[in-house]
Amino acid sequence: MPCYNEAVTIAKVVRDFREALPEATVYVYDNNSTDGTAELAAAAGAVVRRESRQGKGNVVRSMFRDVDAEVYLMVDGDDTYPASAAGELVAPIAADEADMTVGDRLSNGSYGKENDRPFHGFGNDLVRWLIRLIYGYSFDDVMTGYRAFSRAFVKTMPVMSAGFQVETEISIWAVDRRWRVADVPVDYRDRPEGSVSKLSTVGDGMLVLAAIASLFRDYRPMAFFGWLSLVLVALGLLAGLPVVGDWLETGLVPRLPSAVLAIALVLCGALSATAGLILDTVAKSHRRQWELSVYQVMEDNGR
Repeated sequence: MPCYNEAVTIAKVVRDFREALPEATVYVYDNNSTDGTAELAAAAGAVVRRESRQGKGNVVRSMFRDVDAEVYLMVDGDDTYPASAAGELVAPIAADEADMTVGDRLSNGSYGKENDRPFHGFGNDLVRWLIRLIYGYSFDDVMTGYRAFSRAFVKTMPVMSAGFQVETEISIWAVDRRWRVADVPVDYRDRPEGSVSKLSTVGDGMLVLAAIASLFRDYRPMAFFGWLSLVLVALGLLAGLPVVGDWLETGLVPRLPSAVLAIALVLCGALSATAGLILDTVAKSHRRQWELSVYQVMEDNGR
């Protein structure tokens, strides 16, 4: 459980999940809370660890590095997700039927009923659409903080995000690396009175969109730079066609700035395509090395 100033809810959340999963160890990672969250979590029976670098992505990175388990369940400490659904999220992982399960708040309509921030729903839909457009996979809920993972997933994922965009990073990683993903509908409830969300709709939304663009460039460089190349070449042709027309009519190039611009755009397009080809080779090499690391983790895990 990544937590930052969740004193209103953390004790209840810890107790609920200890009751739902009595054989599990509950870890609470406190992210510089100033309201006694860590003390309340420890009193409720959680193992409390601290992450001094602010941001949910930094917390998730530490959790993935530090915690050693067969099955991992991640949930926010704000009491918006039901502990009663924990078994349903864990079961496909334990049965080796999935590598990540996603607590879907949207399919049953509970998120729309409980959440009074319409831009959050719009942002979730936008991110889902972009992932479907780029990767061809449609998540039912991409921004949920309620997920379960296999050991191989956790121990081979390099978490790069620092903040709330980590959920998007995890989702894109799962799709790009072709992990088995299962959506599990869960009931969502809004934060109780006195509990305040730390999510900035506009600020964090822009970070999520920037993360999607960055991951698209890193994971699919040929597609990213290929599309950029097409755009640059198309702009170069638009700028150059009138120049070519003048030259065919008069044998002169009176629009020299346009000619220079057209040549520059086409050359940039060619450079972009070349960069895409080179980076695509590098990305494939990294993917091969990652596949071998997955085999090693699975072998160490006795599978």
